Amino acid sequence: MKAAVLKIDAEKRLSRINPEIYGHFSEHLGRCIYNGIFVGEDSAVPNKNGVRSDVIEALKNIRIPVLRWPGGCFADEYHWKDGIGEKSQRKKMVNTNWGHVVEDNSFGTHEFMDLCEELGCEPYVAGNLGSGTVQELAEWVEYMTFDGVSPMAELRRKNGREKPWKLKYLGIGNESWGCGGNMRPEYYADLYRQYQSFCKDHSGNRLFKVACGPNADDYSWTDKLLENVKSWHTKAISLHYYTVPTGDWSHKGSATEFSDEEYYSTISKTLYMRELLDKHIEIMDKHDADNSIGLIVDEWGCWYDVEEGTAPGFLYQQNAMRDAIVAAVNLNLFNEYSRRVIMANIAQTVNVLQAVILTEGEKMVLTPTYHVFDLFKEHQGSTLVSSQAENFDTGSGESHAPALSQSVSVDGEGNLFITVSNASLSDSVKLSCDTGEFKAARAEGRIVTAADPRTYNSFDEPERVKPQPLEVALGEGSAEIILPPCSVAAVKLFK
Repeated sequence: MKAAVLKIDAEKRLSRINPEIYGHFSEHLGRCIYNGIFVGEDSAVPNKNGVRSDVIEALKNIRIPVLRWPGGCFADEYHWKDGIGEKSQRKKMVNTNWGHVVEDNSFGTHEFMDLCEELGCEPYVAGNLGSGTVQELAEWVEYMTFDGVSPMAELRRKNGREKPWKLKYLGIGNESWGCGGNMRPEYYADLYRQYQSFCKDHSGNRLFKVACGPNADDYSWTDKLLENVKSWHTKAISLHYYTVPTGDWSHKGSATEFSDEEYYSTISKTLYMRELLDKHIEIMDKHDADNSIGLIVDEWGCWYDVEEGTAPGFLYQQNAMRDAIVAAVNLNLFNEYSRRVIMANIAQTVNVLQAVILTEGEKMVLTPTYHVFDLFKEHQGSTLVSSQAENFDTGSGESHAPALSQSVSVDGEGNLFITVSNASLSDSVKLSCDTGEFKAARAEGRIVTAADPRTYNSFDEPERVKPQPLEVALGEGSAEIILPPCSVAAVKLFK
């Protein structure tokens, strides 16, 4: 067993951990929306206004703070007027990005905004810059948020919604460097400035406008975008980065069948996020010294080959204990960089990529990744404090990574909350948390772990991986826990 010390300075408070860092992304892709979130009012699956009741309950449990929709690549071919009004009269379209399946638009603006109200989360709407028009996006904002007399407000009322919704987050275009138009940053910046000018604040609603930022390590995009888009144009820029274990997009590897070396390669590639954050934030600091533009990692997670026998364009993959480690590493990083990182949205919520929920008919499975979000939810809205862990290298073959990842926050009542993961497959860790002047009166701990990183929850065995109580030994200004191999833990120290 390895021994390590986590030194915590609870008095050194750094930055607020925005709840939106624990956000989610839902795209019209595969079975994320249809048969995942939305089954329709006439379904035999218990639902509320067509949305699965079990999914609603599960997302409420992890305090979902924000939900991004309708894409993804789908956003830049989505025309919102096709998704309003009587469902039987809505236009059908072909989803050219994801499997060329027919999209019947039965889940549209009303369904999404009502879902966000039900969940108590902020809606994050990705607007169509790629194939849409300025007028189309401006009218969508008016339709959703205007409370006066206007054609769009009257159309909304005609469709059954008297009062407008509140819309905070508006993304103007998605992946404009790729599927959203294959644009140059200078060209996109000009379009962004034009489009955002006509997206108005109506009836007390204030838009938080998000510009399309870089793909992974495209530092030139960040630099050129910020040269042309200033803080009075935008509140944030986005960043997309996916963990591909093999590094080969043509053969990404299996979600459940992988070697120990591939496991460690996955963790190592996930930790590339640190370098991305460092370098993009350095560029942002150059252009925005007063920290008025946030960074939103609105697509992140593992991307594997699809499960055998499923449609290639549906991106359905299982979710194992390896994914729980990946989620913990990323969320700890986002906490650590919360001076700039104001939101992050895992891809995706249900049945697509690193989903927190899988569904099949009336059955639902909570994945190991879901349980990490459950463990980490106490960080939402708390303040990051200084922490430093002794660490050690772990790995197999040519793939190695640091074993430990952690972050610590303090809540409004002065309680400390610690999250830590152990990526080693061979070593347990006795972790001594040195809390200094902070003296805990009592402690609570939970842990998610599995002896094999390939362990996952199936529809036949839905609880193979789930949170368990974790023993915490309290001392004078200290707390000690044992982290088994391949584990994620959360400890709350009460003042």
